[in-house]
Amino acid sequence: MAIEIHWIRDDQSLAEHCRDWCKLPFVAVDTEFMRVDTFYPKAGLIQIGDGVRAFLIDPLLISNWQPLGELLEDAGVVKVLHACSEDLEVLLRLTGKLPQPLFDTQLAAGYLNLGFSMGYSRLVQEVLGIELPKGETRSDWLQRPLSETQVSYAAEDAVHLAELFTALRPRLSDDKYAWVLEDGAELVAQLRREVEPESLYRDVKLAWKLAPQQLAVLRELCAWREREARNRDVPRNRILKEHSLWPIAKSQPSNLSALAKIDDMHPRTIRQDGEFLIQLIKRAASLPAEQWPAVLPEPLPIEAAGILKQLRAIGQAEGERLGIVPELMLRKKALEALLKSGYPNGPYQLPDSLRGWRRERMGQALLDNLAGAGETR
Repeated sequence: MAIEIHWIRDDQSLAEHCRDWCKLPFVAVDTEFMRVDTFYPKAGLIQIGDGVRAFLIDPLLISNWQPLGELLEDAGVVKVLHACSEDLEVLLRLTGKLPQPLFDTQLAAGYLNLGFSMGYSRLVQEVLGIELPKGETRSDWLQRPLSETQVSYAAEDAVHLAELFTALRPRLSDDKYAWVLEDGAELVAQLRREVEPESLYRDVKLAWKLAPQQLAVLRELCAWREREARNRDVPRNRILKEHSLWPIAKSQPSNLSALAKIDDMHPRTIRQDGEFLIQLIKRAASLPAEQWPAVLPEPLPIEAAGILKQLRAIGQAEGERLGIVPELMLRKKALEALLKSGYPNGPYQLPDSLRGWRRERMGQALLDNLAGAGETR
């Protein structure tokens, strides 16, 4: 059956359609974008599905995104997306807004025990019995005109995404539906939490092995790299390769020839930013001791693996009871943060990252398990 496609190519048309969409219980939202040599995604197409038709918004022709931003924030309209982390970046970049309430069909599939991280085509086939043609994911979505295949692919995505919501929503209990929306709100909150560039050094592999003075250099390197990637709109590794960060902080080269010998150091970086980097290293290395970061905690020892396994089992058992894929229950990072809060002898504290229904249903069981483990050691 042919899909009814409506193009939106000007601000007035977008505003009129957004007024109509605000009257609906839900809309499906998808994006096509390019992100080859840039830090930020470049929007090539925005698709909206209302359950019957596909609306294709050409972002190259729209200048006023306020109506779409208002739709995204309209609490009375559920926004349906699939595996949406990059879509959220696109929407935030265009409109300055993020969707709420947000229903992610990939999460919903997990809550219905259909599978974890299901790709869109597979989920459409599983739930709707429709086999989609091979995707246009490698297409140039910034080219104009778009090919017929691209247009058809984009329109099908919007229509079937709406159909997925209509099929999945009745299968979810009210509790599970609320949890899908809760997880969607957490995805949005994560994107809203502006990560301070000065805190990124904590995520560098083996950073815990560095002394405080070396960490001061690493902190400044990571912060500079992040800001420059954003300002120049290029990938972080185009500014400075990730594998170069730790050895620079460790050895603190004082001239260009020493910098050039660092692992994974690109000659382009030496040419463009070498002199600046030498000065940055010197400045950071000479900071007074009271401005150095504290030593980072070591990773959990191998002996902790057995305790982590016991904690994961609590989530798996609850997942089996609720009919939810185990991967959605207790995240590894949350369990590690819990264990680090008091290892090896306690007392333990539930981390902030364990929120909402997971904290309510499993938080006390986790603490009880750790208390019991402490008594047997």
